[in-house]
Amino acid sequence: MSASPVLVVGDANLDLILRGDVVPRFGQAEQLLEAADLVLGGSAAIVACGLARLGVPTRLAAVVGDDEFGRATLAALAAAGVDTSAIRVDPAVPTGISVILSAGDRAILTLPGAIPTLRPEDVVLADARWVHVASPFLMPAFTRELPAVLGRARDAGLGTSLDTNWDPEERWAQVAPALPLVDVLLPNGAELAALSAVADLPGAGVRVVVKEGAAGGSSIAPDGTRVSAPGLALGVVDTTGAGDSFDAGYLAAVAHGVEEEAERVRWAAVAGSLSTRGPGGTGAQADLDELRAHA
Repeated sequence: MSASPVLVVGDANLDLILRGDVVPRFGQAEQLLEAADLVLGGSAAIVACGLARLGVPTRLAAVVGDDEFGRATLAALAAAGVDTSAIRVDPAVPTGISVILSAGDRAILTLPGAIPTLRPEDVVLADARWVHVASPFLMPAFTRELPAVLGRARDAGLGTSLDTNWDPEERWAQVAPALPLVDVLLPNGAELAALSAVADLPGAGVRVVVKEGAAGGSSIAPDGTRVSAPGLALGVVDTTGAGDSFDAGYLAAVAHGVEEEAERVRWAAVAGSLSTRGPGGTGAQADLDELRAHA
């Protein structure tokens, strides 16, 4: 049976990942790095690539600039099998970029560029059976209209999910009106704590699927029922985008018709773990055979 199509909505950009002696020392001190990789970035873009690699027909709605970074972003998505027909090219703004300082923990410096120019009319549902939204805090104008976008998806009978990622302003409340229209929320532990302070998630009826790093992940139903799955023990090269690959694993299970929640979480935990084998969010994402071999 073929997988159901998924529409991913959000950010698409490049990531410059620096590893080694990355904690800046000002005063024109020159520091030598161990590695530098320019790779596809953006939570939505990484999720879309992960879904496509797992055999899910995937279209991405996003905005890039008319520049070299934008063309590289589009080429990387197309090479991964993502339908880029819903990505708008805006010549008035540059493509976004993130500089990631990776040394066990990570610091992320982001130029939003074209990311915040996404509009509700860029989200065309077409044949999608599920809509996943990523990084709403990078798109404040769009996020004010997010309840209407998700309501349109719900009215069409589509499933919906949201990965907020971190709020750079640490206010969090902007997404609260959209949460009752979300079927699955995909935060990490810190994001879940912040969102729980501004919204009644069980009252909103949302299932919360929490990323727990190397420990795997857990799924918590609105009634509090919880199931968990462990991650894989393997050599980690880079954790950038692992949470987005976790999202892709969970949504791929849904798209492939997996009904048991514990198995969906296992797909998510395995996909997130396997993505850490290489630099960047997409370089080591699992294909369907790899995932099933480990799940």
